[in-house]
Amino acid sequence: MRPDDLLRPTPKGLYCPPGDFYIDPVKPVERALVTHGHADHARPGNEKVMATRRTLDIMALRYGEDFAASRQIADWGERTVINGVTVSFHPAGHVLGSAQIRVEKDGLRIVASGDYKRREDPTAEEFEPVPCEVFITEATFALPVFRHPDSRVEIRRLIASTKQFPERAHLVGAYALGKAQRVIRMLREEGYDAPIYIHGALKRLCAFYEAEGIRLGDLRPATLERGGKADFAGAVVVGPPSAFADKWARRFPDPVSCFASGWMRVRQRARQRGVELPLILSDHCDWDELTETIAELNPEEVWVTHGREEALVRWCELRQTRARPLHLVGYEDEGD
Repeated sequence: MRPDDLLRPTPKGLYCPPGDFYIDPVKPVERALVTHGHADHARPGNEKVMATRRTLDIMALRYGEDFAASRQIADWGERTVINGVTVSFHPAGHVLGSAQIRVEKDGLRIVASGDYKRREDPTAEEFEPVPCEVFITEATFALPVFRHPDSRVEIRRLIASTKQFPERAHLVGAYALGKAQRVIRMLREEGYDAPIYIHGALKRLCAFYEAEGIRLGDLRPATLERGGKADFAGAVVVGPPSAFADKWARRFPDPVSCFASGWMRVRQRARQRGVELPLILSDHCDWDELTETIAELNPEEVWVTHGREEALVRWCELRQTRARPLHLVGYEDEGD
């Protein structure tokens, strides 16, 4: 069997013809296998959805309990046969519940990694290398210029700034699923035990992480109902990046604008967003982690999707590994 006979890109997403299912479809389909809960990978409207229990729970929180007609829980490593094709889910390390999906038939194994991360994250399951003949990798930060610094050093920079400017609130833009909880948990692990104020958009997801055993400490709503601006002096306030572009952000005293993202490596992006304290904190692999993962797996072929595809394809070719871009559309950087 050729790889294209087992998985191929289509306008609806990555499709498995013999199994008659899609992985992270961008349009509603009969059967969808979903890698993780970010909106560019997990969409409502599919008839049947298979994903990890945590991803299914996250989809229900975001879209309502009726996001699909039926759900099937995929336990880690459990092999399930769909129309003669064997599939299994393995930790991707991107956000809580995120998975790589291995698709296998007639001795050919293809791993669709979705979005993945290799470095330590106290709020997500650790990435598991999965042997395969074909590895499908994202390429969000697939340029040599992207080398993420130590994540804990970035969190310590934030804590140091709160001490340097005790009269100012620190507004941290962080995506609602994964990044926000990671920032909060890492602040706690670095000894920051003051209340952390959160935008209302984070409330349900933070409560879900707490219910899953990930302790986030004293979280309070970022409202002015019981006081004034001075109440937030020296405080850390976490919210989705979009919240800091509207009047909600103007309620805080002389705020220090922060943004937790791998894109903060690009100074022009930080300036364009008006970010005073850029925090280079990504839920994706950097260049070294992408290339080291491919070298570790040593697949016969690599398919590259959603990102800077050309550089990674060229790197593979230089090490005598077949590679090609998939040019899948509809995927963004929600969890960067």
